[in-house]
Amino acid sequence: MDTTTLHEQNRVAWNEAANQYAREIEADVAFLRAGGKNFCPPEFEYLRDLNAWCDCAIHLQCAGGKDTLSLLNLGAKRVVGVDISDRMIEVARAKSAQLAAPAQWYRADVLETPDALNGVADLVYTGRGAIGWLMDLEAWARVVARLLKPGGKLYLFDGHPIGWVWDLAASEYRFDPDPRYGNYFDEKVATAQGWSESYIAADAVPVTAEQAKKHERQWTLSAIVNAVIAAGLRVERIGEHPDAFWTQYPHMPDDVRRRLPNTFSLLATKSKPL
Repeated sequence: MDTTTLHEQNRVAWNEAANQYAREIEADVAFLRAGGKNFCPPEFEYLRDLNAWCDCAIHLQCAGGKDTLSLLNLGAKRVVGVDISDRMIEVARAKSAQLAAPAQWYRADVLETPDALNGVADLVYTGRGAIGWLMDLEAWARVVARLLKPGGKLYLFDGHPIGWVWDLAASEYRFDPDPRYGNYFDEKVATAQGWSESYIAADAVPVTAEQAKKHERQWTLSAIVNAVIAAGLRVERIGEHPDAFWTQYPHMPDDVRRRLPNTFSLLATKSKPL
């Protein structure tokens, strides 16, 4: 199947998974109204105070908008969220309406992000389980480049690609016995149905024959970095972190889990013309 078809099936699957996000609207609004910033420690280190330089932040694959709206509390003047899921965008709009937040939302495949946003972003932010849902990483990086102003920055914080190979049910690091996973260099698309607790906590969706298929793809760290470079962006910094943004290994002791990277960061800049 081509990229458009795979992404469209992911759209339907994420609509199925969106109930958790809808149930959290009131709690998220209260969190954000109180000044909450829904980021992990490495993200604070990289993003710092946006007030001095970020007039517009665009969040690609924004899901229900909690992280997007947190960028306002970090100092961005306005935010834009783009997500493929219709239901996720509805949830994000409901939150920003209650907050009267300076936010715009677009329901779109990020590879088809509207041209109206070209060159408006001081910051393109993405991650936390985003990259693996993309079937064309070089096309994604080109979108990032066209959205950024000259001098604008891409900040990506996502699961470390090495996490693809491990058995999530194990109490120590060992290769996943599932043939769809367990190989860092395997670029085949992994297809599944349903949503486990590891994805959406108590709102796990059991597998049924009628459910939409969802598709993920392993991208190596070098593939990610090289896509960003090929799009003309200058990589400023890469970080590897023991911090996790989800309960990937529920049976693994924390001191064992933190011996290998769970996440990574990438900061890149669009050069200003000479």
